[in-house]
Amino acid sequence: MIDSIKTFHRIMYLVLLILLGIVLVVSVINLGITVFWSLVDDGGFILESYEIIQIFGYFLLVLIGIEFFESILTYLRDKVIHVEVIVMVAMTAVARKVILLDSEVSDMHLIGLGFLILSLGIAYYLIRKSNREKMKEELVKRTHEA
Repeated sequence: MIDSIKTFHRIMYLVLLILLGIVLVVSVINLGITVFWSLVDDGGFILESYEIIQIFGYFLLVLIGIEFFESILTYLRDKVIHVEVIVMVAMTAVARKVILLDSEVSDMHLIGLGFLILSLGIAYYLIRKSNREKMKEELVKRTHEA
């Protein structure tokens, strides 16, 4: 029974990976078309500032998708969820939100984003620090074994 559940779980992750892969391919093609037409449309290969911001936002969205793809692939391969990667994806998503932020956003919204950025930064720092300590312990353990 447990093996059946594990197999079903793995199949669901594979389906999710395939669907995300399709979405990423279509998104990259769409991003390329958007950049091309943004450059060619005016005839001068010049982008307006709002077009650059929109393209950066779309680019970051594709990067977020790629990172999710990588994290699912890593989970299928190693059976481990890398929290550091998930926090980096969240940081990228918040950075995208800040870049695309409307100039008429409320103060509370800005304060909330500020706390979110601070929280993600602290989480990333603590995860990295924890990983470094684990690596040091493992290195010391291997040195004593040799």
